[in-house]
Amino acid sequence: MKKTALSGLLALSLWMPVAMSVPMTAHAVVGVDFSQLVEQASPSVVRVSITKKVDTQTLAKAQAIEILKDYLGQDVPLPDAPMLEQGYGTGFFISSDGYILTNHHVIADAESITVTLSDRTELDAKLIGSDESSDIAVLKVQGTNFPALPVAKGDTLKVGEPVLAIGSPFGFDYSASAGIVSAKSRSIPSEGTVPFIQSDVALNPGNSGGPLFNQKGEVVAVNSMIFSGTGGYMGLSFSIPIETAMDIYQQIRDTGKVTRVRMGVTIQDLDRNLAQVYGLERPKGALLTKVVPQSPADQAGLQAGDVVLSFNDMPINLAHEWFDLTNKAKPHDTFYLTYLRDGKTYQAKGQFGDAADDIAADQKRQQDGVRLGVRLRNLTVLERRALTEQGIQGGVMITSVDLVGNASRAGIQTGDILVGMNRVPIRDAESFAAQVAALPNKGVVAVQLIRQGEPVILGMRLE
Repeated sequence: MKKTALSGLLALSLWMPVAMSVPMTAHAVVGVDFSQLVEQASPSVVRVSITKKVDTQTLAKAQAIEILKDYLGQDVPLPDAPMLEQGYGTGFFISSDGYILTNHHVIADAESITVTLSDRTELDAKLIGSDESSDIAVLKVQGTNFPALPVAKGDTLKVGEPVLAIGSPFGFDYSASAGIVSAKSRSIPSEGTVPFIQSDVALNPGNSGGPLFNQKGEVVAVNSMIFSGTGGYMGLSFSIPIETAMDIYQQIRDTGKVTRVRMGVTIQDLDRNLAQVYGLERPKGALLTKVVPQSPADQAGLQAGDVVLSFNDMPINLAHEWFDLTNKAKPHDTFYLTYLRDGKTYQAKGQFGDAADDIAADQKRQQDGVRLGVRLRNLTVLERRALTEQGIQGGVMITSVDLVGNASRAGIQTGDILVGMNRVPIRDAESFAAQVAALPNKGVVAVQLIRQGEPVILGMRLE
């Protein structure tokens, strides 16, 4: 589970390993009858079951073997090979031809994915794409005429409006829980790219990836996480707005990847004291605490310490509003800013760059039967600069390694920087794709890596 400390609470993803057991808490909206909506929508909601491998160290922690060792006063033997763990979450049909939305953390590292329909039919699901930053994943099952759910158009949801969730909390399939919208555009620590919808709907482990409905039966959000001190529902539930989810879905379906803009800044809110320092009548704006050299923000003339007051003519009162606006932009779009510096107001104009995002590295080679089993991204400016000091011009960052694949068998790890293959330099994702395309179907390739700042060469057998 993802965990983030916040005022003594924990942010918990709602994906659930099958062994978990925590008491449930029920909640309802008095005077609102959702019975017809539940009856109509339930066939569109699916249970997502996954199987993944768990290494022995993780298994030891999960089963409290270290405690058992202390109790017995002797070592407890661990399995020699990775064990399989099963878990589940929720998903829902977004198109009649079998596309399903769920959470990234539900299917992360899955060896196999199965969805169960309301009539107990089980279907094998294919992962089309997944975006960790937004916690959205897209699955596909074979078939037609699936009951796709309608989605809300535009940002019409209001704070205080009744909402309903359907999912599989603690394995209880097709459980419905209701509440109201508590807040919108919530910014969560470490989840900066998503303007979450907060509600008091009773969400629990197993609800991950399920739909959140308005009274019209439209999906307004994808359920994602809770804040809890116990592991169960405590009235703080967070869901990804459907507008954000559908943008990710469309990008994954059309291109197989998610493209974001890069601004090159770190920002924070202002408090009363900082507002006084900057001569503001109240706290407002986004304070730039860092501006990356040669980034779009730097090229537009922004500096650390500036306070951005508006973005494309939209006022910025809180830092998360900056993310709300930039998330809707595309690479190379023009942006306009109003900012405060040394008590004076200035205007700035710039152009967004491409963010360093994951690239589906194996896409061109799958047709040949060669599967490296990695995902990667281009290096950031700072990462490239650090390599240049070592005399290396470029590379690609390995962002994930499949448990089964040529890369995994060769010992390639997440976080490695791949800088060459068979003595051919790899400068970026494009040169990586070209080199992979030139590889034979069988044989061994020498892979040059930078691991924790040190050079490593591995032999990768192509199978």
